[in-house]
Amino acid sequence: MVGAVTLVAACGSSARSTFAGEEDAGGGPTTGAFAPTEPAPDVDPYANDPAPQWCGPKDGAKPPPAPTGTEACPSDKNKPGCACDDVGKTAPCWTGLRANRGLGVCKDGVTTCRQLDENSKGWGPCEGQLLPTKGETQGKDACKCFSEGQWKIDNVVPCTLDYGSVSYIVSTVIDSATGKPKCPEYAPGAPPPPAKPTSPWSSASLQVDCAGEYELCYEIKAGDVNKPTASDCSLAKVCQKAKYLTAGVVQPLGSLPAWVATDTACVAQWRAKGGYGEMTVKGLSVRCDAIDDGSGNPYMFLRVGYCPEKCSVTPSLPECKACQQGGNGQF
Repeated sequence: MVGAVTLVAACGSSARSTFAGEEDAGGGPTTGAFAPTEPAPDVDPYANDPAPQWCGPKDGAKPPPAPTGTEACPSDKNKPGCACDDVGKTAPCWTGLRANRGLGVCKDGVTTCRQLDENSKGWGPCEGQLLPTKGETQGKDACKCFSEGQWKIDNVVPCTLDYGSVSYIVSTVIDSATGKPKCPEYAPGAPPPPAKPTSPWSSASLQVDCAGEYELCYEIKAGDVNKPTASDCSLAKVCQKAKYLTAGVVQPLGSLPAWVATDTACVAQWRAKGGYGEMTVKGLSVRCDAIDDGSGNPYMFLRVGYCPEKCSVTPSLPECKACQQGGNGQF
């Protein structure tokens, strides 16, 4: 029958990884203006500028329409020196690569149609545009679609159940009255192993600066969070796939499912050495950025250490001050 029941809270992050770098899609000057009467340069550093890649999701935003015009004067950029129709008319302008336009720190400038000579009109300087920062290869300053994301799990607390000399670990459930995690209820005298809780483990949310599709996983392992090893055994791993459609918006995700760890040897290691949780992500942004470890594998971006079990009994202990209910990781 069930004996001692113990909640084990998480105690914050102790390790982070570095996101794999990507090649620069094209640096350049931070301004791109020509004199009103000066034609476009003979050598355009952004001449080789195909439409950006597009990788869905299929039911998300659509890629921009293909431009018309010429390579030197495409219809979508309104570049300085290129022909325009109405003197005094203003329009958004861009002299950089299409792959960077409107992403990160990059933004369009504004240009005005001017009378260049008696018979021709053309766009003036592209004023106020911001191009990628020189030397930057990833993230907002490089004007990539993806630079950061945040996965928030509201409850990462497990529960230890003792059956005499044998222990199991199960996911907690949220108490509807207090909003806090609690151990699931089992009938007195029920034999081991404990059944998987009938309620989900936790709610979660995702916020990314680029639309796309992502798979996020949380795995609980037995071992020392400060000295993790490849041989650390796994107690449970839960994942959720997210079709993330609107960049920069906190999107609620489906609940993480309940689980039960029946590997009693691994549970014994957890109780002897402690444990930790690992957050990983693998995905593809709408602009075809691969979000992984650089080799096509899930990227581990946060490791969460669990507090000693005694913290559930005496939370005022010094080593228990950092204990927390949820996990919040940035990748």
